[in-house]
Amino acid sequence: MAWYVALIGAVGAERLAELVISRRNLAWARSHGGREHGFGHYPFMVVLHIGLLLACLVEASGRRFIPALGWSMLAVVVLAQGLRWWCIVVLGPRWNTRIIVIPGLPLVERGPYRWLHHPNYVAVVLEGIALPLVHTAWITAAVFTVANAALLKVRIASENTAMAQALAENPPPVPPAKAVAP
Repeated sequence: MAWYVALIGAVGAERLAELVISRRNLAWARSHGGREHGFGHYPFMVVLHIGLLLACLVEASGRRFIPALGWSMLAVVVLAQGLRWWCIVVLGPRWNTRIIVIPGLPLVERGPYRWLHHPNYVAVVLEGIALPLVHTAWITAAVFTVANAALLKVRIASENTAMAQALAENPPPVPPAKAVAP
């Protein structure tokens, strides 16, 4: 159990690092005209993610470690962290835990964004399932997954609305028409 407590502590420290980056990026975004959208669900998201870490510890304290499940889920947690940090690096100062849109900036279409619209949320979903299951906290995995699905439905809708609004206000330039030979 001690190593699982250390794992949860490491994930908690990683979340704090994300908040530091997010705060720095928020200042950058605001200095570039960024506007925040969908703030109403943000406090729920914070509580949900803190609750995940605490619930993992509480439930796992009464469970035994099952090696086949635990080690495979630990691999998923590590892969999810890799995906999350890939998103953070690719988005650079545009990455944030909040929904901030900077008018006039095009969508990012490189890195994991080549294949997925919301790869960071894929990482969150994978981690939300796998982190509790590392130490057989299946109730926590199930409850977080359902609550997170409801949250992501709201959050993704907010992001899509914010992006559509930004594109409507600042449409991308239309490339000149190509001349057609007679």
